[in-house]
Amino acid sequence: MENLYTTLDTLVKNGTPAALCTLVESSGSTPRKAGSKMIVLHDKTIVGTIGGGNLENLVIQEAVKCIDANKTSLYHFNLDADAGMSCGGNASVFIEPVATQKKLLIFGAGHIGSFLAKMAVMLDFSVTLIDERPEIFKEDLPSSIRKIIKPHVEAIAELNTDLNTYVCVITHKHDYDKEIIASLGTLNLGFLGMIGSKRKILTISKALSEKNILTAEQLEKINWPLGVGIACQTPEEIAVSVLAKLVDTRNSI
Repeated sequence: MENLYTTLDTLVKNGTPAALCTLVESSGSTPRKAGSKMIVLHDKTIVGTIGGGNLENLVIQEAVKCIDANKTSLYHFNLDADAGMSCGGNASVFIEPVATQKKLLIFGAGHIGSFLAKMAVMLDFSVTLIDERPEIFKEDLPSSIRKIIKPHVEAIAELNTDLNTYVCVITHKHDYDKEIIASLGTLNLGFLGMIGSKRKILTISKALSEKNILTAEQLEKINWPLGVGIACQTPEEIAVSVLAKLVDTRNSI
């Protein structure tokens, strides 16, 4: 059991989507008794067991649904009718998605990116700040912020992304922004947004569409211009606008 909770702690720290499944009630000849626990990851990898067999397979399927919906659920199974198990009996399983931090990847460590990173940490995001320019990183950045000082192409290659990942593109070059959007726009992310004027957005969107790099549906999912619609002017105000959008997205799931 200690190993199970150690795994849970690691999953939370890494922001890995998972669910804790607990056999809360059992009757008849069930393979495991109440209190048995199992962790299910989104890719259906498991740690621990609640008894194996068809019951466990059913629970794994339901756990993935709970992870996607970010909702807890209590499921009741008849082992004869639902799971097709000869042992008979009934089982109730409580499935609870693990509360994980959202992973925030910020491409661009300039004024807006730095302000956003510092504020996002305060609101419980796990922040990674990416820029190829070592001199641009502010000295007062919290130590909890992961810094990747590499070209964005190299950084993207080593990043692990999933539905728990939020990405903000705020680099100092339009070509960089376009390349990052092209690379990440095909992935299943929790959020993808880019700062830019209407003209810049139209130019990049048109180029990615005409070259068949991103579909219309993929382009539609991008939040651009990044942030909420407030009259912001300074880097700090723009960062507040962006953070407001991130919080709204996180809390609307």
